[in-house]
Amino acid sequence: MDLTHIPNIKHLDSGNFFLLAGPCAIEGEEMAMRIADQITALTDALQIPYVFKGSFKKANRSRLDSFTGIGDEKALEILAKVSEKFQIPTITDIHEVADADKAAAYVDILQIPAFLVRQTDLVVAAAKTGKVVNLKKGQFMSPESMKHAVTKVKDAGNDKVLITERGSMFGYQDMVVDFRGIPTMRAFAPVVLDVTHSLQQPNQSSGVTGGRPELIETIARAGIATGVDGLFIETHFDPANAKSDGANMLHLDSLDGLLKNLVALHQTVRKLS
Repeated sequence: MDLTHIPNIKHLDSGNFFLLAGPCAIEGEEMAMRIADQITALTDALQIPYVFKGSFKKANRSRLDSFTGIGDEKALEILAKVSEKFQIPTITDIHEVADADKAAAYVDILQIPAFLVRQTDLVVAAAKTGKVVNLKKGQFMSPESMKHAVTKVKDAGNDKVLITERGSMFGYQDMVVDFRGIPTMRAFAPVVLDVTHSLQQPNQSSGVTGGRPELIETIARAGIATGVDGLFIETHFDPANAKSDGANMLHLDSLDGLLKNLVALHQTVRKLS
């Protein structure tokens, strides 16, 4: 796993897993800075390579009145400020071809949402920016089929690609992670486990996605045990009032204990392997 092409990423020689973490969506500058400050302090102390995550807009919403963002340019500028202030890389997701160049001017990694990972024009547009591309595995796709998404990025002239497992649809209103897919996908690219989205409960009658955050550590431990290269965790200091995906986010105050446990587990796994 080579992450040296990600600007400002620290602690690569620690041997730890890397972490993509932050709020689901950028709600404002103060909240983004507060979350980045706390996570950066934790990851520096634990020597974990860290990338700040925040969506500059939310396009996949259940209801028309759901929060979609504070404005594209405003949110992207906040992501750039986070990167500059804390000297950390940033990642955001894109939804349209035109988003690729726009977001690439502000962030270090472009993320393709799970529902859009088969959209060839979008994947190729992201690849052609030269940024690292994080492909989220579709809830409807097999691990084996992600080889083709990775190939699209590489055939577009970019070998800086990650795969993120985020669970598969289990009936109408639940997700399940098939951990057999982790070693399969690691043959194609470094693999990240999206812990919090794997615990979503979509398609609720209210039109607001549910979740099971009490299982975050269970899923994260299983990911470390099966050899993931990185973890993706959405976190907020007030999940109950977060404007997007609060039902499955980790409370920011719980991140310290979780990361300490996962680092200890990762060290054990490394010794065994």
